[in-house]
Amino acid sequence: MALDTSYTLVLAIIVATLAAIVYSLRILVLLERRISRIDAHIEALVKAVMREEVKIERDIDSKNRKR
Repeated sequence: MALDTSYTLVLAIIVATLAAIVYSLRILVLLERRISRIDAHIEALVKAVMREEVKIERDIDSKNRKR
């Protein structure tokens, strides 16, 4: 009887540990997706800023050539 309870307790601990590992991996995957989206948004913003900078540089160059 005591052995049966002991095995049940060990099995419950193992199952709980595995469930915690699976849950942690799930959270990590969700965080990775969120970081990936943030990174994509940052890249889009940087591209927009670079386009604006190129426009400004062209305007400055054209103004300098006119003088």
